[in-house]
Amino acid sequence: MAAGVATLVLGVGAVSSLERTRDAFYEANRFADIFANATRAPRSLLERIEDIPGVLDAEGRILRIAILDMPGMAEPGSLLLVSTPSDDGLNRLHLRLGRMPDPNRLNEVVVSQGFAEAHGLVPGDKVRTLMDGRTREITVTGVAISPEFIYALGPGDMMPDPRRFGIAWIPGEGLAAVRDLEGAFDNLIVKLATGASEARVIAEVDALLEPYGGTGATGRKEQISHAFLDAELQQLRGMARVLPPIFLLVSALLVNMTLGRLVALEREQIGLLKALGYGPGAIVRHYVGFVLAIAAFGIAAGWAAGAWMGAGLAGMYARFFDFPFLLFSRSPDTYAIAALVTTAAAVLGAVNAVRTVAWLPPAVAMAPPAPVRYRRFWGGAVEQLLQARQTSVMVVRHLLRWPLRTLGGVFGISLAVAALVGSLWSFGSGERMIDLSFFRMDRQDVSVVFSGLAPMAAIHEVRRLPGVLRAEPLRVADARIGSGHVTRRIAILGLPEGSDLSRLLAADERPMEVPEQGLVLSEALADILGVGIGDQVTLELLKGDRRTLSVPVREISLGYLGLSASGRLETVNRMLGEGSVFTGARIALDPSQEDAFYADVRETPGSGFLTIQSLSLRKFRETLAQNQTIMISVLAVLAGIIAFGVVYNFIRISLSEQGRELASLRVLGFTRSEVAAILYGEIAVVTLLAQPLGWLVGTGFAVAVVRGFGSELYRIPLVIGPEVYARASLIVLGAALASALLVRGRIARLDMIEVLKTRE
Repeated sequence: MAAGVATLVLGVGAVSSLERTRDAFYEANRFADIFANATRAPRSLLERIEDIPGVLDAEGRILRIAILDMPGMAEPGSLLLVSTPSDDGLNRLHLRLGRMPDPNRLNEVVVSQGFAEAHGLVPGDKVRTLMDGRTREITVTGVAISPEFIYALGPGDMMPDPRRFGIAWIPGEGLAAVRDLEGAFDNLIVKLATGASEARVIAEVDALLEPYGGTGATGRKEQISHAFLDAELQQLRGMARVLPPIFLLVSALLVNMTLGRLVALEREQIGLLKALGYGPGAIVRHYVGFVLAIAAFGIAAGWAAGAWMGAGLAGMYARFFDFPFLLFSRSPDTYAIAALVTTAAAVLGAVNAVRTVAWLPPAVAMAPPAPVRYRRFWGGAVEQLLQARQTSVMVVRHLLRWPLRTLGGVFGISLAVAALVGSLWSFGSGERMIDLSFFRMDRQDVSVVFSGLAPMAAIHEVRRLPGVLRAEPLRVADARIGSGHVTRRIAILGLPEGSDLSRLLAADERPMEVPEQGLVLSEALADILGVGIGDQVTLELLKGDRRTLSVPVREISLGYLGLSASGRLETVNRMLGEGSVFTGARIALDPSQEDAFYADVRETPGSGFLTIQSLSLRKFRETLAQNQTIMISVLAVLAGIIAFGVVYNFIRISLSEQGRELASLRVLGFTRSEVAAILYGEIAVVTLLAQPLGWLVGTGFAVAVVRGFGSELYRIPLVIGPEVYARASLIVLGAALASALLVRGRIARLDMIEVLKTRE
């Protein structure tokens, strides 16, 4: 009961705490609702945007990616330069250290907290950057966090890596001078009034920005930091939905088993009370009150444990996402719901256990139950099959004599196995994602993206860089793809013919060629749009003449990270109405010349940012391992509690029922070990029978988790190997063994004389 309450309070409390913290941080720092990019829009346009119905505030900013040149870091990193917000502006900064930069000193910046901590930066330190081939040294005046970059994901990265990617807020005048954007902006953020139509405002913003190179506005749900945070919250909600029902179901089962035995022992007293005038209602109330007392202890312990674990989990997430504070939720509703559901489970188990005796006539109730009459099952087939010691036959007969209780024990232990199978599979799934994403699809060592378009001849310059073994051009273009009323903003990838460093995989995991015409959609994108091979999709290009095309879907590719659409490089350029150009390259690199390659790239004008596959893989593994270790450890402990509780209760009840028989066997000369083997044999049969059922139910849990946790940012492959079932069973068997050993002392202390004198 305590475990069920704790998991409910833990899951709901952590989700509620993070949502409250996020919303409070967003509100305090005026996090924007709409985001848009343009090439060069005049600041006079802001007045027209603010006049759009539903718009509270609009702010024009300048963004710029610079290459980092940090001491002790051979590989180049990236620094996103953002013009500083005003005191009453949008996406305001929360200073953790130092001060805001002086607007009159254009080389002063405030840096993001994660980046500062990764490099040990404090106010007064210098940071060297390269932009357009020119070196610029900037001075750190402060360290801050922003609601816009709670999850600071670098370009092309899958996980935040503050060592290689950071944010720097710089006075707008200095950034405008660098970008030649005096009196203009290239990034827009908008705050909406409560109840305003986001879709209508986005449409009007797009219309205003289109003449100035607008690439399509997006709502907050598509802002990368918010989207990743929301995906994490979705996982926590899934845990809060799946785990508590398992524990509460087991608690109801245990109450029924234990109380059923207690009622059988007190059958004569119940009959006497009924003869004295007590009705069935009074009998039921007595036992329900007894169970409610137990439930009260479980609820109190669960409240305390859930609040403690929930605060710890929420605090861990708050640190991971760089929240400046944590508003831990202690909503009475959560505690009340946990208490009510637990009480209902306990009462259900109690009523079911007592109903068979409470309505018996007094004379029948006072009479002892008829002795157990064992019989040969299935014409003696059981005995013939065993052909064994009589004690083995006793084990099987006792289990079959109480089939419902036996099935209840099997079911309870199977839920422990299922809880583990439903979580341990994530290890194999993580490795599958890594294998497909890092070794079979994106097989490059380094990806470089330019700050603008490059002519195809430039790929030869890339191939001449030190250490480059192979280089393939890549074209990335923003577009909005749709089918019917469903649309999504994506980046279309243009791949060259015969691409080997960037490969598309079919559903059977075999590489596929990029078709000459049409597009290849990832499974996730095809499912969202509801299209298949041969269907037409609408493609609205967000650059150039912003034409709208109808494009056929040629293939469906495998993919677990993001939504993607790919086509032949020449085809994508033709769609955009541009010549033979590309925006980046994927490179196979000689490891012995990495440092020389990085040094050349730093000094190359036009290089935007680099993604280093080995570093992305390492960060992905670290984050995955941290999350899995915490969650799997919690689930293993909770599953052990289930197995321990079910086995312990099962043995105690069996010992109570068979005390006279076991004592008789001791009198007849059986040793303590032989007597204990009868009880252990029963629990061994029940535990072993529970394993395949637990595997089956756990597989169902895993399927439900995959469907519930999947989002547009990533999908989780379902990979359940034999090792998952083996680990789950070993943990449960260990808990069952510990429980059995705990009861061994009671068997050893069995009072033969006292038991033989007992009437039952």
